[in-house]
Amino acid sequence: MKINTQNYNDVTVIELQGEIDGDIADALKDTVVETVTIGRTRVVIDMSNVSSIDGQGLELLLWAREYGRRNRTQLKLAGLDETLDKILEITGLQTEFDRHTELAEAVRSFA
Repeated sequence: MKINTQNYNDVTVIELQGEIDGDIADALKDTVVETVTIGRTRVVIDMSNVSSIDGQGLELLLWAREYGRRNRTQLKLAGLDETLDKILEITGLQTEFDRHTELAEAVRSFA
């Protein structure tokens, strides 16, 4: 799993590549905490290069969403393929996240 961050004006994009599972928990949590701590309150997690997600990965996304809420940070997901979107639907989590098909759409949605 690789994690990259980029800023687009006042929106921070956290790009994930590979599998979202327990192995990346600390790295993703650290990235989210660092982003929020420096005052970035508009965050998109770009999942367009995510190959799979397991139960721990879903818990991680829920943690990030809740951490953001507690710290007045808006968190959106972008780039979910059909499989990832279906996983959110099956688990009943589709309504828990503001989801966008395209990264650019998610970034623009903050305006």
